[in-house]
Amino acid sequence: MPAAQVLIDGPSELVFDYAIPEGMEVVPGHRVKVPLRNRPASGTVLRVHEPEEMQFDLRPLNSLIDPEPLITKGMLALAHWMSEYYGTPLEHIMRSLLPEAVRQENHSEKTIKQAIAKENIDDEVLTTLAKRAKRQHAILSLLQASGSEGMPVSQLGEGAAGPVKSLAEKGLITLKDIAIQRDPDGDEVFLHDPEKKLNPEQANALTEIVANLQAEDSQSAKPILLHGITGSGKTEVYLQATQAALEAGKTVIVLLPEISLTPQTVQRFKSRFSESPELVAILHSTLTQGERFDEWHRIRKGVARVVVGARSAIFAPLPDLGLILVDEEHETTYKQENPPKYHGRDLAVVRASLEGATIVLGSATPSVESYCNSRIKEKYQLVPLTKRADGQALPLVRIVDMRNEPKKGGPPILSQRLRHAMEQKLAAGDQIILFLNRRGFARSLTCPTCGHTCECAHCSIPTTYHRAEERLICHLCGYQAIVPRICPKCQDPSIRLQGYGTEKVEEILRKVFPKARLARLDGDTVRKKHVLKRTLSEFKARKIDILLGTQMIAKGLDFPNVTLVGVLNADLSLNAPDFRAGERTFSLLTQVAGRAGRGEMEGEVFIQTFVPHSPSIQFARHHDFEGFVEQELEFREKYHFPPFCHLALLSTRSRHEKRAEFTLQTIHRRLSENPPLGLEIGLPNPNPIVRAHDLHRFQLLLRHRNPRTLTKHIHSILAKLPIPDDVILVTDIDAHDFS
Repeated sequence: MPAAQVLIDGPSELVFDYAIPEGMEVVPGHRVKVPLRNRPASGTVLRVHEPEEMQFDLRPLNSLIDPEPLITKGMLALAHWMSEYYGTPLEHIMRSLLPEAVRQENHSEKTIKQAIAKENIDDEVLTTLAKRAKRQHAILSLLQASGSEGMPVSQLGEGAAGPVKSLAEKGLITLKDIAIQRDPDGDEVFLHDPEKKLNPEQANALTEIVANLQAEDSQSAKPILLHGITGSGKTEVYLQATQAALEAGKTVIVLLPEISLTPQTVQRFKSRFSESPELVAILHSTLTQGERFDEWHRIRKGVARVVVGARSAIFAPLPDLGLILVDEEHETTYKQENPPKYHGRDLAVVRASLEGATIVLGSATPSVESYCNSRIKEKYQLVPLTKRADGQALPLVRIVDMRNEPKKGGPPILSQRLRHAMEQKLAAGDQIILFLNRRGFARSLTCPTCGHTCECAHCSIPTTYHRAEERLICHLCGYQAIVPRICPKCQDPSIRLQGYGTEKVEEILRKVFPKARLARLDGDTVRKKHVLKRTLSEFKARKIDILLGTQMIAKGLDFPNVTLVGVLNADLSLNAPDFRAGERTFSLLTQVAGRAGRGEMEGEVFIQTFVPHSPSIQFARHHDFEGFVEQELEFREKYHFPPFCHLALLSTRSRHEKRAEFTLQTIHRRLSENPPLGLEIGLPNPNPIVRAHDLHRFQLLLRHRNPRTLTKHIHSILAKLPIPDDVILVTDIDAHDFS
């Protein structure tokens, strides 16, 4: 009798063989019910095989949870790859492949009651109803007029439930449960957006993508790195490549780094394919559980053939996958923060290889790793877009040295040059985007007498003052405290706010430009559903003059009437304890500058900084990606950072500081015993944020040219090393966050 190897749901990595009952068709990817000791359990079938001779009989599977396998063969292969590469238990990865809304058996399709009138009802019956039950007669007349499809009971008016029940008991109507789609964009109308004529560079890019799609040996085709400057029309290339994939009978995944980019991208795709609105599905974290359930099953059944979403959309269960588009491929938000700590872009490349799909990585500022893969290692095919699609020149970038600004009561938030430029643009009826990557009103509350700064009670970082809540809030753990009137340490009443965030900038803008229509987009304002989508729609409709925001407005958005972009503090990301700080600053400045001048009018950008001679700022000023990346590669090679090696970051966390430190020191000692050739092992050190969520944190960095050698050595040691129950150990392969 064949057996099914089943991975049991739960924190433990339990895998058992079960006999497949006669008549039950089981394939890898099926979700099943199994007996586990004296209780029922759920699990996923990993493989079906003929077991070797055993001294005891296998227990049989109880039942299938779903008649069809929820995980495809290609996705199972991807899960095994992730488990080996990232050293993560397979069961954790299965939780990424199957959203909680799908795994939970209490979720199902949403249904409504549909009432349908029977045909050829006797006139005498109708006459009797008209005399004795006028409400029943009115409802029945409505249903007869609606034809064979009937009407939802909810649309028959208030108090219709009783008369409907009576009509059903008399056999005059039938009631059916009708499944309805919980559509995140169900209340929107998408007007058809016809194809746009491509310029020669765009046409060449499309030709290269289609050639890969049509290649007989598609698995050997190189990933395409589409390096297109801001405004070069990458999205139109994506749309026409998607059309080509659909015409070839294939399906498409479109990955975006930020949820903020999703509304505009979804609008572009749904408008382009408006004649078949069911073609496009959405997957991201702001969906309700019901919406996610419906979208996921539409994808699995092949109804939706284009999936647009954030990094988790790489696990979309699409059949016949032909094309994966990764927009803004350089973005660090593709890296998952919680285990399993996968990188969405890297998984997209692997999935494309496993399933023979074409993959396109698009960016105006490709990551140093991807650029190296195309220029030096020749693993990727580089396709450039060097001109804006509308023929406009790139915006003029002006650097404002804030050291030279008047300092009455501290450094100004708006420089004189930026304020004057804003006045001119507003007078001309143009739109403005202002960028500051810090939310809240003030960065901290500090005493000028003793130097005390109000910190979080659970984390070793200052709390941020939020005026709307009148609270000091920790942006790491969410802790809130009442704002003290005097210094908690020395009782000096002159304790004052330091720094500024988007909330304070908004207040100043309303005073300086009282007639301007202003909107703010940051983590505080977009908590309510649809606020982001509504604000961007209003900005596009020119109902907003100034859009102020954090990183969510810095990239991917296309508003042709924006002629001025202001970066209020370009230095925020430069001083991070991270070798990628320069790259992130350059990329962010280039991306936010690219929001200007995307229409018929020329664009202008003001970058306010206290370090105007920083290479990241100067290269961004001149739109010189080649110059920046050449310098960056030289630095990375000299100090042995990616792309010239792979990194692994081991972190220990515990409420007991000494326990966390001693555990990491022990791991360091064991890793240093007989290491593989070429492995570089750093020293255990406190994390830059030494305490977070009441946990003391220490970290250890390892480097090696081969990521599998790195993972194998780490987990060969950790498998033999018991970790104390009160210590959390996190392993991050290809780490991006060192704070």
